[in-house]
Amino acid sequence: MTTNAAAIRAVSHAGKSAAERFGVVDMPSLDFTPEVARETEHLYERVSHHIPRIEWPVYAPYVAAINRLKKQRNAVILAHNYQTPDIFHCVADIVGDSLQLAREATKVDAEIIVQCGVHFMAETSKLLNPHKTVLIPDMKAGCSLAESITGADVRLLRETYPGVPIVTYVNTSADVKAESDICCTSANAVEVVESFGTDRVLCIPDEFLAQNVAAQTHVKILTWKGHCEVHERFTAKELVAYREADPSIQIIAHPECPPEVVAIADFAGSTSGMIDYVKKNRPPKVLLVTECSMASNIEADVPDVEFLKPCNLCPHMKRITLPKILESLVFMREEIHVDPALAARARMAVERMVNLKN
Repeated sequence: MTTNAAAIRAVSHAGKSAAERFGVVDMPSLDFTPEVARETEHLYERVSHHIPRIEWPVYAPYVAAINRLKKQRNAVILAHNYQTPDIFHCVADIVGDSLQLAREATKVDAEIIVQCGVHFMAETSKLLNPHKTVLIPDMKAGCSLAESITGADVRLLRETYPGVPIVTYVNTSADVKAESDICCTSANAVEVVESFGTDRVLCIPDEFLAQNVAAQTHVKILTWKGHCEVHERFTAKELVAYREADPSIQIIAHPECPPEVVAIADFAGSTSGMIDYVKKNRPPKVLLVTECSMASNIEADVPDVEFLKPCNLCPHMKRITLPKILESLVFMREEIHVDPALAARARMAVERMVNLKN
């Protein structure tokens, strides 16, 4: 009887909106007061290379309000490396690439996770934290790569290639993850592919990532023709032009770029790998071949490095803004829901990735 009552309460709790569960609070004042100025001054130092001092009074009230409210709500903010510096440096509690955020999402003890990234990242956080409330400030923050494949597509691939392990990039929907054997990120794709000990593996949906992985392993990689709209636009021709204009430049590329672009680069790796490379080697001049905001975020930690920015922007990442984050915390929206049956299968694929190597 007690167990049934607990189950009924759990279902009832799940059926309520986040606003009903946590309540809606009043919108904080957004005046740039002396108190707000003092509260945020140390944060401005981190973004002064990006935000002119004269513009800070517009940002600071949002920063102060978000940081106060997340404590009141017992919330934690996860931000991807492609978020703008005002989010990355001023309100985020945890920052990183997809793998880092996936791992850290399993460790947070806050009741609420606000995902400053794109939809599949918020879904992943929900998969790993099924009993927590996961919010994304803009539900339209999607991903061209994630939208290139569906769960039905993966089921058809499994029928076409029976017995071949399916490695699904974490940049996919929960529906796709549920149909895969394990997930991977650009940081651990080679390790994941080789973990099966088989001679063939499906590595989907990013065609360029799969091709770049194939160059680093003896495993035969079967691919899917999906691309990131940021990285697919980089060309070998433009990088050659940069290098001819300044031979001293170090070119660092993301493996979602075409193989001919990666071949020209001095280093290729995940966003965390790219950041670590710059911090460790401190090249005088760097061209980061990835989403533009990442260079702006690194600048605060490596002021001696000059960044050339080709500035391919992700329109989906840029949907996340300080005003939307504040509204998300005030009104408890937009909440991420994943069907429990589908989530259980998708969670296994993500947890296999997270637990593969700690």
